[in-house]
Amino acid sequence: MDIKKIRELVDLMEEKDLLNLEYGHDDNYISLTRNTAVQTVAVPQVAAAPVAAPAAKTPSGKVETSPMVGVFYSAPSPNDPPFVKVGQKVEAGDTLGIIEAMKIMNPLEATQSGIIEEILVSNAEVVEFGQPVIRYKA
Repeated sequence: MDIKKIRELVDLMEEKDLLNLEYGHDDNYISLTRNTAVQTVAVPQVAAAPVAAPAAKTPSGKVETSPMVGVFYSAPSPNDPPFVKVGQKVEAGDTLGIIEAMKIMNPLEATQSGIIEEILVSNAEVVEFGQPVIRYKA
């Protein structure tokens, strides 16, 4: 595929405000993804009367992070039970979920043994590289 065609595809993505574009013709295939930075804006808050609230629990324990960008699936198929549940003991190497990236199903395996304290993402949620997915009890 020549650079002119790639530039045309990039221009098309910008023109149509597309985040992803896949193109295939003959033996050529390309998948393009735009990196869109999220801008946060600080909103001034009006001071309110102090309210006694319980101290927020700071999460502790180690986490499993996503090794890639993709879609997290908690079960092998929609009709199957999830790979893991909160409170379940897992061993290093156990499958915690699946991350689909570029139509390939990649198992997310436990890198350590422990008890699942929290599942930090929902089924079919897009995850980023390095995003915490599972938290173990400390």
